[in-house]
Amino acid sequence: MHPADDQDPATPAAPTDDRDPAAPTDDRAHPATPVAPATPAAPATVRAAGCVLWRRSPRSPGLELCLVHRPKYDDWSHPKGKLKPGEDPLAGALREVAEETGYAAAPGAELPTVRYLADGRPKEVRYWAAAATTGAFTPSDEVDRIQWLAPAEARARLTRPGDRPLVDALLTALSPGTTPCP
Repeated sequence: MHPADDQDPATPAAPTDDRDPAAPTDDRAHPATPVAPATPAAPATVRAAGCVLWRRSPRSPGLELCLVHRPKYDDWSHPKGKLKPGEDPLAGALREVAEETGYAAAPGAELPTVRYLADGRPKEVRYWAAAATTGAFTPSDEVDRIQWLAPAEARARLTRPGDRPLVDALLTALSPGTTPCP
């Protein structure tokens, strides 16, 4: 026999849930919270950083910009990459330059941020002007070639049109009257 079966019908049953038995039982005192319909969450923005890496041309007066070739995408771009969790964007930009080009860099002015969709996810890349200081390139699976090009040649070689305004932004940041590094 179940214990509730032998209970006197005149005796109220013990509460069967976790509510306080002294609490009011009128549902109007505790209206239900409306539940919003489920919507797909927007994909998180991919955070990345890079540099428009430059140096004084060893062959002619003027500047050269370093572009990297990524065989995975068969493209030419400024050195850049995803930030590690909690990584400072400028530190990440300089790390990516060193990893992709082999060069240490002296950072300068922050340049415009570039935003676009990559594999259906929003991506935001912060850029800085950076003067190459010391180093040498070693090919890797990620970057198999680099090229040092005059600004007009670099602008024409960049695969993504959205990367081209960074060349002009660098030239503006290094406009006459400034003293660029090396």
